[in-house]
Amino acid sequence: MQIGEKYLITAEDWFFAPDGENYRAVFGTVHGVIDAAEALGVKANARSTNWYVLIGDMLLAGCRVHYVLRADHYNPRPSVLAEIDHDGLRLVAQNATSRIYNADATGLIAHGKVST
Repeated sequence: MQIGEKYLITAEDWFFAPDGENYRAVFGTVHGVIDAAEALGVKANARSTNWYVLIGDMLLAGCRVHYVLRADHYNPRPSVLAEIDHDGLRLVAQNATSRIYNADATGLIAHGKVST
């Protein structure tokens, strides 16, 4: 990853963003890839992730990074329909929210030492 470039990162699991919604991916400017001590202020043990990605206004644990895609923009509109597997059935429902969190939208950055 190149610092200062925009990326779309798919997370291993769902996460909550400041708007209270669940997301599976994050889009934003990467401000750094740092170790646990710098990110959290504590040294991580062998069972913890040891690197983090500062992207927009959030900090993503390296062990949660699934896919990384270099992108200047993304489509913020949700797909019209979503397929959900439940009790052995595939249900079709309307999506209400994009599952991609725009970490650049707030104008904040995830780490006080990083300047833009």
